Amino acid sequence: MPKIREVGTLTSKGQITLPKSIRQVLGVGPGDRLVFEQRGSDVVVSRADAEHEDPAIGAFLGLLEADIQAGRHLGFLPKDLAQAMLANVGHVVALDGDIEGEVAI
Repeated sequence: MPKIREVGTLTSKGQITLPKSIRQVLGVGPGDRLVFEQRGSDVVVSRADAEHEDPAIGAFLGLLEADIQAGRHLGFLPKDLAQAMLANVGHVVALDGDIEGEVAI
């Protein structure tokens, strides 16, 4: 997707009109809620109902994808790990639930 760069003006009340091209990209209209997320010196604007990702995880996944596409740093999963992963396919996990058992960090 091509990058869009638009300029807006902040009013004395701290309000700004989102340019039409930005509203279209976000798919927002009157009454929709937006999230403003600081990432270093940048601010990212997104829909409030959009999934938000950790920028560090996104960067890591990008590096991993590049390595996989280039065929670098690849190896096989240990058999027991692969079997455990396959055994848990479709298993629903409550991400906000308590962790059972001991955890080593």
